[in-house]
Amino acid sequence: MFLSKREQAQIERRLIATLTEACETAKAEIVGFCWLTHEVDYALFPSSLMVVWVFDTQASQSQALACGQDKRMLELTAQALLAAGIHISQVQAHLHFDSEEQCRRANAGDRQQRLARKRRARS
Repeated sequence: MFLSKREQAQIERRLIATLTEACETAKAEIVGFCWLTHEVDYALFPSSLMVVWVFDTQASQSQALACGQDKRMLELTAQALLAAGIHISQVQAHLHFDSEEQCRRANAGDRQQRLARKRRARS
């Protein structure tokens, strides 16, 4: 599906707005959750969309997932995508969980390098 630069920019603005809302909700509800980000290759949209939920430590991430908070993050992501007008049937396939601690350990804190590695691993 070809999207013009204008369409891409519109989608990006909607995504940022709705995911920011999801992030703020999650920060208030989920212990250790810090922030989220997304990345997308618009030539392969929406299948390339990845939403990354980032925790402060690996322990916080493990605890949240063990307590079923991944279901809440999935719900918040699905709501954000729907509000942005993006329809994805298997939202969980577009979620990734990570921690600042793991990024520092494996990639010296270079988030872009870490995302690039994750992207290559998914391909």
